[in-house]
Amino acid sequence: MKVGTSGGPIGMLGILALTLACSRTDVYAVTANAATGGSGGSGGAGGSAVPSAGCGTTSTITFGAVPNQDPNAAPGSGYTVGHGDGGYVTIQSSGKPRTFTMRLPDNYDQNHPYWLSFTFHTGGGNAYGIDNGGSNGYVMAYYGFQKLSNNGAIFVAPDGLGGGWGNSNGEDLQLVDDMVKLIEDNYCVDTTRIFAQGVALGGGMTYELACARASVFRGVAIYEGAVFSGCDNGNDPIAYWQMVGLTDGTFTIDKARPMRDQFAKNNGCAIPQAEPPQPPQPPPYLNPGGHVCTDYTDCSSGHPLRWCVHQSGLGNAIVDGTSDLYNSCATAPKTCSTSCPCTWVPDDVWSWMTKNF
Repeated sequence: MKVGTSGGPIGMLGILALTLACSRTDVYAVTANAATGGSGGSGGAGGSAVPSAGCGTTSTITFGAVPNQDPNAAPGSGYTVGHGDGGYVTIQSSGKPRTFTMRLPDNYDQNHPYWLSFTFHTGGGNAYGIDNGGSNGYVMAYYGFQKLSNNGAIFVAPDGLGGGWGNSNGEDLQLVDDMVKLIEDNYCVDTTRIFAQGVALGGGMTYELACARASVFRGVAIYEGAVFSGCDNGNDPIAYWQMVGLTDGTFTIDKARPMRDQFAKNNGCAIPQAEPPQPPQPPPYLNPGGHVCTDYTDCSSGHPLRWCVHQSGLGNAIVDGTSDLYNSCATAPKTCSTSCPCTWVPDDVWSWMTKNF
């Protein structure tokens, strides 16, 4: 079972590639194939934690078994069980039952405020593939963040209605509001460090949160998204990471650039006179050189903007040097190695988060 563009996340946290860092003196800094990493646990740069109402309390949330997860499933099947305490939650929102997966930090301490991270699946996807990492297992659970955090944050992944994020009459936005309140009332959350990420249609929902809930979310990461779920308000700054693929014919770079430009403006970044650099159209698929990331400069405090362009297509775990969207080197029994490289994406986003948050 391949999950990623149809089910859950794809790929793995990957091999750290050769650093070809170069800086510019105008309005951005460019990193090609930047080697990144991240230390685990919640925390980050700047600001003290602001604890939620749930700190010091005992949760009343009831966890059920996550559908389509089997403790006897073979590694790589896409049906293994998610890692750690938690499970499936049903909540009433906009007059109907909605569902999401949730995982707590290892050795959860009700007096310690934790990061809260939302992950939105692609169109036709589901929460269970986000929770268990799909065919790549734990290494890509919650798009790689659960492992990169050393299981040090609270992770949630809601199910879209009909497998999508149409946000009709704002119902998906209301779901997020209801989830934030439920989780903050039941668990100890650092209310200054709530994050959202999503791929494809899930990227569109993440963009809607960047527009409508910049006062709630500290930052977002958008993988191959477009404006499908709306952009209510859309004027406030937020920490913003976005990537797009040159060979993605659905969520094209022409659809991605206006989203980026909106938040470059909102964040007060210096706007480059020319389009930031990008890798060449494939073939060949290059490694190194398969992706180029641009950090905009002069952005307002706490609102960095990072823009990454890669050579491949629709996915959230791109591997330089190949068009493989399923990161096959991370699927058991294979493992990532110098001869079988995996994705650079989770490490890049995690490094950006821990540096700026």
